Amino acid sequence: MADPVTNTASAALAHTLTPIELFLQADAIVKSVIILLIIASAWGWAVIAEKLIRLRILHKRADKLIASIQGGLPVAAVAESFAEASEGDPLVQVYRAMVDEQTRSADLVYTEAQRDSLQDRVHRVAQLASSSALDQLQSRLPFLATIGAVAPFVGLFGTVWGIMNSFQGIAASNNTSLAVVAPGIAEALFATALGLVAAIPAVIFYNRISGDISAYGKRLTAFIGVFEVELSRQLSKRGERNGLRVA
Repeated sequence: MADPVTNTASAALAHTLTPIELFLQADAIVKSVIILLIIASAWGWAVIAEKLIRLRILHKRADKLIASIQGGLPVAAVAESFAEASEGDPLVQVYRAMVDEQTRSADLVYTEAQRDSLQDRVHRVAQLASSSALDQLQSRLPFLATIGAVAPFVGLFGTVWGIMNSFQGIAASNNTSLAVVAPGIAEALFATALGLVAAIPAVIFYNRISGDISAYGKRLTAFIGVFEVELSRQLSKRGERNGLRVA
């Protein structure tokens, strides 16, 4: 039969090992580590949510637009599809860059060589706009990689510091009972657990978001290709009405 005193001590110990009690009992260094990890985790989840929501919207919009073009919608008429799109949409940025270059160079197209030069300029402008747009999508993403790489070590630092305090407490009290050792070790391991809680989702979603951005980059490349094909088709036609003056 269990000793009532032992049961009471165990119940009291279980009460002191709750996360809030561990935080309150920790010293200033361990508390700072815990607060830093909580802030990093919260910020990481904010970045994750923002990226996932935005990429989901962009993927749906890109699928719809590319399907419309492949279904026969002329590239010259896709401006209406962008009427409600955000200025931060990479497809909008790439499309407007290509159209602006085509418009600015329309009066310069007299010969086949100039036509090829226009197509080359449109391609380069599109690549620059696409690279800039993808860089914007990747903004704040390195922060997730930093959390995944650094958070476990920050938590480990808190663990080592907490265990050092536990050993100092044992030496000062000259008592190695569980009631003396457990709280300090528990708060030390709590810091490690928080480091892993912050790091694991950051690594997982960093890889997923990177993959989503890479897939979206392929959609941008496909859209640029479709535009260039349509532009080449229009420039290959003969006559003033097609934007290419015949000498």
